[in-house]
This record gives sequence, structure tokens and C-alpha cells, in this order.
Amino acid sequence: MTISINMNKMQKTKDLGYPVEVELEARDKQGVHSDLSAMSNPKTKSNFNTENLLERIVSKRNFYEAYKRVKANKGSHGIDEMRVDELLPYLQEHYETLKVSLLNGTYKPKPVKRKEISKTSGGVRLLGIPTVIDRLIQQAIHQVINPIFDKEFSDSSFGFRTGRSAHMALKQSQKYINEGYKYVVDMDLEKFFDNVNHDLLMHLVSCKIEDKRVLKLIRKYLNSGVMLKGMLVKTEKGAPQGGPLSPLLSNILLDELDKELERRGHRFCRYADDCNIYVKSLRAGERVLESITKFLKYKLKLKVNKEKSAVSSPTKRKFLGYSFYYYKGKAKFRVHKKSYEKLKAKIRNVTNRNISMNFKYRIKKLKEIIVGWINYFKLADMKGKLRDLDGWIRRRLRACIWKTWKRIKTRYRNLRKLKVPKDKAWEYANTRKGYWRISKSPILNKAITNQRLTNYGFTSLSSQYEKFRLS
Repeated sequence: MTISINMNKMQKTKDLGYPVEVELEARDKQGVHSDLSAMSNPKTKSNFNTENLLERIVSKRNFYEAYKRVKANKGSHGIDEMRVDELLPYLQEHYETLKVSLLNGTYKPKPVKRKEISKTSGGVRLLGIPTVIDRLIQQAIHQVINPIFDKEFSDSSFGFRTGRSAHMALKQSQKYINEGYKYVVDMDLEKFFDNVNHDLLMHLVSCKIEDKRVLKLIRKYLNSGVMLKGMLVKTEKGAPQGGPLSPLLSNILLDELDKELERRGHRFCRYADDCNIYVKSLRAGERVLESITKFLKYKLKLKVNKEKSAVSSPTKRKFLGYSFYYYKGKAKFRVHKKSYEKLKAKIRNVTNRNISMNFKYRIKKLKEIIVGWINYFKLADMKGKLRDLDGWIRRRLRACIWKTWKRIKTRYRNLRKLKVPKDKAWEYANTRKGYWRISKSPILNKAITNQRLTNYGFTSLSSQYEKFRLS
């Protein structure tokens, strides 16, 4: 069997590929059997026939769609070193063998590769990278079972769902605030993906999925483990964060929280494990935070981080990188200061004059950052802030250019080409001032003008913001 890129009449899915990173941490098992009866509609089965799902999952058509998603995602390789561009040749040769092993239950997922990523707030985030084959299988599972669960998820859940976005969650939050819910219960789940209880999660999955072979396969992925310094670490708790199945599994578990909040009549917005509940008074918010913390602890076996959770005005909290301010009595969007700090950290890295980099390539990477950031934060009002940031970025670019003109003759020659008078060109070519100081000098600003930087390909935050606002 071969999988051809030109297969006719392929069923197209709208599910986007997800990042490949997986965050897992070995934890001790906790019993949950006594709490299963508290889950919403535990015996309600889907109207869709779910007895023979595995055949649909391993079908050629579904695998082809999964392959396209994995290829588009361009993730890193796992412990077996297989890369995404090697996936199609592998499937062409081994599809039948892989299919049989999945159908008879002998397939065993490989452990994920551990990777540590430094956090801006300090500490490290433990990530894991699954193999390309496991990402393909997870994506194939996701494509088949996602429609079964998604249609019953809450309207207040916006994360990792087709046709929903972070912008929709933010606009819904703004609506609640403008309706008079002036306080927000901002809950932070402590290491959510590390603390997912496998028994509880699998119970919730089994409420809709009858094919026990699929349940067994999902359980295998939850227990696949982490390869750490050549040693296999078992994972008795936690979900594969970043894998194609991770978003769906997190929504399945946290849908129980959504249903509880709806039962109590609360206004809320949830995006993955980031949940904000809107109330009309500080006292009401404190009651809600206390009661929901107990619900999460005893029913879902999850812990709320008390240091990062609070009841406060939406203007003092961060939600999906945004915050709010009031103008003429109405809530408006603004970018949270931490989001600005993260942006500046990325720009510093790209415009670091001590890192040797082709200037055109530097401008290209800078443009990617700016376009992506503005596309996400375009809801916010930030014209003045962007003008200040643009000036700071241009100064860094001028410092980069000045450092490449290392020799006195080179500086003099380039300044003269930019129509700087001879005496000034000679004076600045011989200066002993530092790169950062000279980058703000009147001569360099007149020589390397804003327009010249634009001609080099520089895209300012302000111009990109105006473009998005007008579109």
C-alpha cells in the first residue's frame, strides 16, 4: 500500500496541527473511584456508534489526513531520531504492519524525549517530544473522537476548538464586564498537565467511547513515560501536553468544571486551563474561589495555585496576555505589561549586536515576530506604546549596523555615501563612544533614517498595527 499526495476525494478536516512538545511528570497514583459518581452524566453515551472506532482511526484516509497535519506542524524529532520528512516513506513501506499492530493491540508508544525550557518568571518548564509516528497516531485518534466530545462542550470553552479562538474568549469576557460583572475570579491551576489523574480522565473518556481498544490505546499514551538522561521515567499522572491528543483530553476533563459553573449560573470564560469567572462583588468572588477550589481538589483531583489566583478587578489581572481598562464607563482592551516584556525579550534576541547575523535575515526574523505579535494583540489600544517601541527597535538596528562598520575607513566611507558632511563623517568615524550611545546620535539618525530602514525591509509595530486595524 502507498499513501499518495494526490489521493482523490480526501475528507478534509479543520483541525489544525498542534505543537509537538509534551509536558509529563511522574506522580503517584491517587484513587478516584469513589468520586466517579459525581461526574456529570457518567453513563450518557454518544448517539454516534463508537463500537468500531479503531477501524476508522487506522483507515488509509484518516491516516493521510493525520499525516498532512503532522507535516504542516513541522515538529522536532523524538527519541528515535525520525524526522517529519521521513514519515511518508515510512508509511509507504510500513502502513500495513502499523495498522495490524494497532488493531491487535500490540503497538506500544515510545517514551517522549525530555526537554527543559527556561521560563521568563524563573525556573524551567519540563517539555517532552513524542516520536513522529506517535504524533501521527495521536492526530488520527483526535480526528475521529474529537467530533464526539466537542459538540457537548460548553459554549464558554474556547481553547483548542474548531471555529473558536482566544479573541472570542476575550470579547466574551469584555461583554460580561460591561454587563456589570466588575470582579474576576482568576484561577491558576498548578501544573495542570502534570497532575491530570489518569483513572478519572479515562472514566470520562469511556462515557462516550465504547471501543475498548481505543480506550486502551489512549491509556498507553498516558503511561508511555519520559526518557530522562537515558533512563525511562514512568508517568502515573499527567497528560501529554503539546501532543495532538493533549488539547482534547484537557477539555474533556475541564468540561466537568464548565458544567459545574453552568449549574451554579456563573459567567465565565475558559481557554484550556486558563479560567476566569466574572462576579459582581468582591465578597461573591471570594466565596466562588473557595468553593471552586474545593470542587477541583476533591472531584477533579486538581490543585489551585493560591499565590497566582486572586479575586480582583479585571484591570489588575492578565487573561490570555491581555488586560482591561475603563474608558467612559466601558471596558477596553490593553496589552498586559508582561506581554510587552516577553515581546521585548524576543526582539532583544534578534537584534543583539553581539550575535553575528546577516542584516536581511535579522530583519526577516524581526518581521515574523512583529507580524505574529500584532496579529494576536490587535484587539488592544496601544498606539502610543507602539511608537515608543518602534523607536527603541530602530535604535537597536542602528547599533547593529554601526558595529558591522568596524574599521574607521569603513565608517567614514559609509557615512559619506549616506551624504554626511566630510568633517562630521571623519569625526564620527573616529569616535570612541559605545555602540548604544552612538546609535542615538543625530548624525546616525540622519544617515540611517527611518525611511532607509523601511527600504531595508523593516516593518514597524505601528504600521503593522494600523494595517490590521483597517482590515
